[in-house]
Amino acid sequence: MIIKKADLLAVAVKKAQYPQDDQKEIAFAGRSNVGKSSLINMLLNRRNFARVSGNPGKTRTINFYEINDDFRIVDLPGYGYAKVSKSISEGWGDMMENYLSSRQNLLKVIQLVDIRHAPSVQDVQMYDWLRYYDLDGIVVATKADKISRNELSKNLSIIRKTLKLSQEDLVVPVSSLKKTGNTELLEIFDLLLED
Repeated sequence: MIIKKADLLAVAVKKAQYPQDDQKEIAFAGRSNVGKSSLINMLLNRRNFARVSGNPGKTRTINFYEINDDFRIVDLPGYGYAKVSKSISEGWGDMMENYLSSRQNLLKVIQLVDIRHAPSVQDVQMYDWLRYYDLDGIVVATKADKISRNELSKNLSIIRKTLKLSQEDLVVPVSSLKKTGNTELLEIFDLLLED
């Protein structure tokens, strides 16, 4: 797949603000500061399309990006940032659950985890949530450039074990900085969109 066109289609906090469900969607979920915006920018080959912030917890909306006039990438709010008030983080949970449970055109949610650390309690809860909605199966391990090759397989094994992934579940190590994992993810998009 080659991404030639990307537009911010909608920014939503409630269902009434979602765009029509007439195009397939692939969503990204992950902790605050895991690198979702950087990953989206890498996939789109655009520098500052998805806003990258030095302040974790910045994405407080569901952002819908229309790709090649054909499908959408959906950026879900980051979770697990301690400095965000409890009421705001609970609101994100409601926002995400409403999206996950009601979106008929949602093909898959790709969960992002930081390869440098074992998945957090919130990461495990998120993956269990995705499993419940039958949206699991693909995990992106971000910041792969920050660890050695020796650590890579060990850390990927820890991610698999902590999230209780099956043999069929995919874990793709990615570095937005070095643009590794980009081709693999775009190939995954092709497979998802074929169905």
